[in-house]
Amino acid sequence: MRGYRAIKYILFFCCYVFWVVSAGLIAVGVYAKIAKEKDVVDTLAVDPALLLIVVGSVMFLITFLGCFGALRNATCLLKMFLGILVVVLLLQIAAGVVGYLFTDMVMERTERLMMKAIVRYREDQDLENAIDFIQKKFQCCGVESYKDWSHNVYFECTDTNPSLEFCGVPFSCCIHLQNQTVLNTMCGYGMQQLQQPTAAQGIFTIGCLEKIVWWAKNNLLLVAGLTGGLLLLEVFMIGLAATQISRIKKVRQQKKENAERGKSERKDSYWYPAFANFDDE
Repeated sequence: MRGYRAIKYILFFCCYVFWVVSAGLIAVGVYAKIAKEKDVVDTLAVDPALLLIVVGSVMFLITFLGCFGALRNATCLLKMFLGILVVVLLLQIAAGVVGYLFTDMVMERTERLMMKAIVRYREDQDLENAIDFIQKKFQCCGVESYKDWSHNVYFECTDTNPSLEFCGVPFSCCIHLQNQTVLNTMCGYGMQQLQQPTAAQGIFTIGCLEKIVWWAKNNLLLVAGLTGGLLLLEVFMIGLAATQISRIKKVRQQKKENAERGKSERKDSYWYPAFANFDDE
């Protein structure tokens, strides 16, 4: 009985933690959506706020089934939780296999997605902040090179572009000195007109896709550890849910057998024993 309670409350605790995290993701996503301008075009692939809401909602639903299924011993909810987790686990494994076997196709799709994000850089404040963070973190600029920013209407390097930032790059591409206290947001102006060796003195010229792939290869153990840890956690929760379902069924079966046995004993008590003495004294 103690083992069953331990399984029950461990599963509940794990689901509860992810439930709270999912609620936080939804709250942040909703706040970001409300704070945005209403005329912004929403696209799941390039809208961080919408992505947070969708991911948070899916996590909230799955962990809700796990929490209440474990707490109330509801096999129906636990079976739904178990089934969804198995499907998610298989999809993650399939995505990893496809990514390994079709690396070129995945890289091409990723490049298209990143280029689409560059095109919409000024249209979405959350997307703009996300791109700036990535370029600062990985010390990169653009997708393949700093000249990819010419695909954005504000940084397009043409004579007909009236923008003050034409032929430039965002300030997040700039190389900042360690002792620099004032941020120069105009440091990327006109950088696309310079050749790579000259531009490299003031901005990062290597594309972010190459830098991210390079980082992943150099931190392969970390990436593999995080991925493996997530998969093991899912397998652990699947095992807990399956064990609890099995224990619940076993307890119910025992109760049913005990009830039938008690009913049979009550029926037997209605019969008189053989050779009973009914003589009056």
